[in-house]
Amino acid sequence: MLGGVVMVSVAYLFGAPALVTATAVTSLVTMLWLLRRGVAGYVETATASVFTLIYIPFLGSFVALLLAEDEGAKAILTFIVVTIASDIGGYAAGVLFGKHPMAPVISPKKSWEGFVGSAVACIVVGYLLVVHLLEGDWWVGVALGAITVVMATLGDLCESVMKRDLGIKDMSQIIPGHGGLMDRLDSLLATAPPIWLLLHYLVL
Repeated sequence: MLGGVVMVSVAYLFGAPALVTATAVTSLVTMLWLLRRGVAGYVETATASVFTLIYIPFLGSFVALLLAEDEGAKAILTFIVVTIASDIGGYAAGVLFGKHPMAPVISPKKSWEGFVGSAVACIVVGYLLVVHLLEGDWWVGVALGAITVVMATLGDLCESVMKRDLGIKDMSQIIPGHGGLMDRLDSLLATAPPIWLLLHYLVL
C-alpha cells in the first residue's frame, strides 16, 4: 500500500521514468518482505502481490501522468468522458440491438452490437474532445476513440474473468448495485496508459 502511494506520487512529480523505477523497487521490496513468511506459498503470494501493484497503482499512475501535463485538467476530462462514452454507447446499443454475445462464458450480457455502439460513441466523443477541447488533429481523436473502446472492453472482460475465477459476484459492497468499486474502475485503469501515451506524444 505504501509503495502504491509512492508510485502515484512520483509519477505526478517526476514523470514516467520515475514511475517505472518506483514500480520496480516496490515490487522487489514486496517480494523481500514476503520472505518473512517462509517458503510455503511464496510464489503464489508474491505473484498476487506484484499483480496487484501493476493492476491498480501502476495503471492508476497514468492518471497522475495525465494530470501533470500542461493541459492536465483537460486531459483528465477527455480521458474520463471518452471512457464513459464506451460504457454508455455499449449499454444503449446492447439493450436495443444486442443479439450476438461477445464472450458468453465470461460476460453473458456483452454483445457485438454493444461493442459497435461503444466504438461509435468513443470515436465521436474522442474526435470532439481532441479537436475542440485539446485543439489536436482530428485523426488523433478518432484513434483515441478506437483505442479506448478496445482497451475499455478488455479491461471490463478481465475484471469479469477475475470475479469468476475467485467465485464472487461483486468485488465489494462499496457501491451497491454496481459490483463494487473495481467494477467502476476496470475500464478507466485499462484506458489510462494508452490515452496518456497518445495525448502526451501527439497532442499535449
